[in-house]
Amino acid sequence: MLHYYCVIAAQSLWRNWGLTLLMVLTIGCGVAASMTTLSVYRAMSGNPMPEKAETLFFPQIDVWGPQHGASGEPQTALTYFDSAAFDKAGRAAKQSAIYAVSVAILPESPDGHPLNVGGYAVDSDFFPMLDVPFMYGGRWTKDDDENANPVIVLSEKLNRQVFEGADSTGRPLVVDGKTFTVAGVIRKWDPRPRFFDISGSGAFSRLDNDAFIPFSTSVDSGISNSGSMACIPKPNSPTDGCVWISYMVELGSPAAVNDYRNYLLDYAREQERSGRFSWGPNTRLRNLNEWLNYRRVVPTDTKASLALSIGLFVLCLVSTASLLLIAFLARGSEVGILRALGATRGAICCQFLTEAALVGVLGGILGLLLTNGALSMATLVLPRKIADLNLVDVPLLLAATSIAILSTILAGLYPALKASGVQPAWQLKAN
Repeated sequence: MLHYYCVIAAQSLWRNWGLTLLMVLTIGCGVAASMTTLSVYRAMSGNPMPEKAETLFFPQIDVWGPQHGASGEPQTALTYFDSAAFDKAGRAAKQSAIYAVSVAILPESPDGHPLNVGGYAVDSDFFPMLDVPFMYGGRWTKDDDENANPVIVLSEKLNRQVFEGADSTGRPLVVDGKTFTVAGVIRKWDPRPRFFDISGSGAFSRLDNDAFIPFSTSVDSGISNSGSMACIPKPNSPTDGCVWISYMVELGSPAAVNDYRNYLLDYAREQERSGRFSWGPNTRLRNLNEWLNYRRVVPTDTKASLALSIGLFVLCLVSTASLLLIAFLARGSEVGILRALGATRGAICCQFLTEAALVGVLGGILGLLLTNGALSMATLVLPRKIADLNLVDVPLLLAATSIAILSTILAGLYPALKASGVQPAWQLKAN
């Protein structure tokens, strides 16, 4: 029966090809507009670590005072003095100071040219805290952190460039003129948005993360910050107000979160008592979800565009429903004859809904083609850092097709019920 309905629906739509084309174009444009905007929104707002969204936290403390900001919010990064104090206190299960670096690496080949690569200065807890996957070796030790040892973790890409993809664990590598030892090589890993360095280089930074160096080693070596908050490393005076270090902690329980909040308040009070601050405690401790929302990783205009595109899609469905109603009611005499021959209202309604579904299939296919074209042109309209994201995937394409079909069926429901309710006697008399 379904095959019969599909054949009849195809014939009917072909007879009225002009109206059919208009409906397909309407659905296709609505799908393309909403799916393109949704793709961009989803790529920007996706949680890079949903399994740790409630255990990763970002501490903040106000080192400038209320006179430096009307929002009342503390700075999004820390000074070296405060970062070192948090490290020394060790109140979290895992913790890491973070700042972006750019270093020159000398290949093993004597005729090779130095490679300028980007990366991060971090503590050893950074890797297990973010579940960084290793291909060879592993992270450096706590002793390496404390003694500022020259060790380094490479990305898979950089290891391929320098060591041709071989296991380079334990091998020497010249970094900024100093010999480092490779501790490990990580597999391809680049979470977006780059939540651990929003303050320094932005959530969608195009900086590479090919090299990871101990924070203490990087500071002692004078490797400067390559992010947006450039400070000369190791300004360790308590009166220094230069904020340039991202900081992240892992807290495994609500009790641990509460304890750390109290620690931040006590620390700020201690700074006030010592005369460093002349204002009361102003601290924050936000988890990953709260942090992404607070930092407005997804711009307001992107959310507004998504709402507008969904509204456009709804408008396209209403327009399609109107066109279907016109098309179905114009076939009143056909419905009257079918009803007189014994066709049930349900059978006629199914026939019309099959036509609506076929329009949805064609509109969905057109929408996918338009969406693919729009995303292919993303580099011309979107900022490069957004256009580089993976904006489309198979689940999204399947969802777009399903939404187009189901929405068109729903849009055709009222026209189908209205048209199938035609009284056969009235139509036969009229004709």
